[in-house]
Amino acid sequence: MEFAHKSVLLDETIEGLNIREGKIYLDGTLGGAGHSREILKKLKGTGLLIGIDQDIEALEVAKERLSNYKNVEFFNLNYINFEKALDELGIDKIDGVLLDIGVSSYQFDNPERGFSYRFDAPLDMRMDQELEISARDIVNTYSESEITRIIKEYGEEKWAARIAKFIVDERKTKNIETTFELVEIIKNAIPASARRNGPHPAKRTFQALRIEVNRELDVLEDSIERFVHRLNPGGRIAIITFHSLEDRIVKNAFKYLEKDCICPPSSPICTCDKKKEIKILTRKPITASEEELKENKRSHSAKLRIAEKLEV
Repeated sequence: MEFAHKSVLLDETIEGLNIREGKIYLDGTLGGAGHSREILKKLKGTGLLIGIDQDIEALEVAKERLSNYKNVEFFNLNYINFEKALDELGIDKIDGVLLDIGVSSYQFDNPERGFSYRFDAPLDMRMDQELEISARDIVNTYSESEITRIIKEYGEEKWAARIAKFIVDERKTKNIETTFELVEIIKNAIPASARRNGPHPAKRTFQALRIEVNRELDVLEDSIERFVHRLNPGGRIAIITFHSLEDRIVKNAFKYLEKDCICPPSSPICTCDKKKEIKILTRKPITASEEELKENKRSHSAKLRIAEKLEV
């Protein structure tokens, strides 16, 4: 299957990263290498691009697409482990970081990966095929309360408790093995009147399971500050998110890193030693233009936030 993936907010991201020749940049979600190719063009054979992806299939495609460039190093890692790549290369500081969070079009459109409710496939949803827990494990082994929490918190699904109950009732008879089996359970759980309008009834549950399988929110939350600490002054971090939970994490992390003091307002003097580390360059997230919205449906929910590292 061809790795088809149109990079979202491409021009805005490249402009926001302020690529400078001779500098070092890290793409933590390499995917189809659309953003990385533009970074390499701006570098003009100088500096270095470090490309990271936890999906080995995506990484192999990126290697092929970027084969004409010599100033790029590839690593099969979850971006939360980016320091392993820097340490292996003997690099202390970098000049830019890009994260394009979420699932690629290829992953959604490849039935074998089990990400989509549009194809009948084994329930999987692992971006990294080495992960121990798949979506199948969650629906067949997690408690009803755990499944409710996941669907409610990560899918923002108001029918979470009812869906979880139907899942648990179904698995008493037999294991839930495929995407279509799960879709049918979800449809049965949500009243017909609630299914008539809005997105596909399984959309929120599938999103929630994918986030849980890949620990997407935990990984994002645990990585941003560490990325900023490895940036040179003047270096920038650009993060593209696709739903409110991710965007909230980025927004709050940037706000914290921009604070110069976190002492309680009642404190007469500052004792926290917190220093302002970044300048937020996007007070409101950048969203897709009307032209891009017409060309790329995946861009509808995309939000880009950018910050610049300060001298500390």
